[in-house]
Amino acid sequence: MEAARPYRSLAPDKVIETIGLLHHRIGERFPGAGLADVCAELLRIAGENSNRAESITRRNMPLRTAIIALLALGLAGLAYIVSLIDFSRASADSVFSVVQGLEAAANLIVLMGAGVFFLFRIEERLKRRDALKALHELRSIVHVIDMHQLTKDPGSVVSIAGKTASSPARTLSRIEVARYLDYCSEMLSLTSKVAVLFAQGFPEPTVTEAVSDIERIAAGLAQKIWQKIIILEALGPEAGQSVGGRQ
Repeated sequence: MEAARPYRSLAPDKVIETIGLLHHRIGERFPGAGLADVCAELLRIAGENSNRAESITRRNMPLRTAIIALLALGLAGLAYIVSLIDFSRASADSVFSVVQGLEAAANLIVLMGAGVFFLFRIEERLKRRDALKALHELRSIVHVIDMHQLTKDPGSVVSIAGKTASSPARTLSRIEVARYLDYCSEMLSLTSKVAVLFAQGFPEPTVTEAVSDIERIAAGLAQKIWQKIIILEALGPEAGQSVGGRQ
């Protein structure tokens, strides 16, 4: 038997464990921050989606049993039609009756084939529906993470001029803002990994494209976040002591 190769696929428990660790890190560094609540929600969704992804990979045995029963019933009907044909008589009427019987049998076979194909596709459609519903939740949480990093503007380190009454509070240091942005980037990456769990076990084209779409969105947002981090690193510790507001 071929040895297991754990490094060729994502392990759901490891992904959940990593998200849980990130949640603790955010809570310890930013107690009471909304970002920790978002990460807790991501952790909950990851646990639910891990179970969903596993259930999607399993065979729907009740549905398949029903399909096999219907197929057996159709074959029994076909056998009954064939049994009614009298192949022993050679008169013109008998030949015509045989041809009619064979035509009816052929039509039944075509209808059975189309019906079996439709029934077997039901399982795939049900799995695709469940996967896309879960992926929609992950796409939404990606944008929630993005909302939490919007007010973390490196430009505020250089100058706080022009602040208005509606401007967000600036209570985080440059280092804290960099860590906050780094946590957002990690959450985006982990959200993509949770999405990949579906395509990994159910590589259906529509599901795979939805997963790829989430990965593209998360990668684009993470790139913007890292541009902010690079700017903060370039400013240096002397640039200022407070920027960004706790969520």
